[in-house]
Amino acid sequence: MTDAPPRFRRILLKISGEVLMGEQGYGIDNNTIAAVAGEIAQVAATGIELCLVIGGGNIFRGLSSAAGNMDRAQADYMGMLATIMNALAMQDALEKRGVQTRVQSAIPMAQISEPYIRRRALRHLQKGRVVIFAAGIGNPFFTTDTAAALRAAEMGCDALLKGTSVDGVYTADPKKDRNAKRYDRLSYLEVLSRDLKVMDASAISLMRENNVPIVVFSIRQRGALQQVLNGGGVHTVIGEDPAQPASE
Repeated sequence: MTDAPPRFRRILLKISGEVLMGEQGYGIDNNTIAAVAGEIAQVAATGIELCLVIGGGNIFRGLSSAAGNMDRAQADYMGMLATIMNALAMQDALEKRGVQTRVQSAIPMAQISEPYIRRRALRHLQKGRVVIFAAGIGNPFFTTDTAAALRAAEMGCDALLKGTSVDGVYTADPKKDRNAKRYDRLSYLEVLSRDLKVMDASAISLMRENNVPIVVFSIRQRGALQQVLNGGGVHTVIGEDPAQPASE
């Protein structure tokens, strides 16, 4: 019996920066990043082409700092630098597991990363390397969610997987509301119309325009990434809008 073909040929995995804190209140927990890197290494070994975007909220969150009277653009640039630190940490953890990686930064940093070049990134993926996109899109006022959506579209990914500390999209914050219900499936329009805070509206709209499904799951749960890729596990799928009735 032959193995079943994978659901996806190429994916982008968006990892929330807060996940990398582990049980700490700040920074990068070595055990946590090692565990996440192990999950990614297992997926890379199956032949799925994989690229990553990692948030920076475990080190610096631009929007909340801007709310504290810091200039928004300046705060966002600082947040981009935080994503580069996370990207380098993940690169180190992956390469210790034998996974070839490349970090591409939207802000040129020749000594530590490649500049973001779409065709070069595609070539890396074709050669089986994991590409980590850092520094968002290189401009303030855009989140790493938007960066993940943009890169997923540019790379021609079959899906955008968002690994968070929560196992899907809920009607309310499950950490605060015990009665919150998890959605199994949502349309792009439902996410936008209900103002669900899974990703920012520009990211959802970009994925809708390019018909790239979004899968939200808990990357903290051991084995969850592979389970989701196999069509199992606990998660929420955001996908095609329901067909509109034909007008009379």
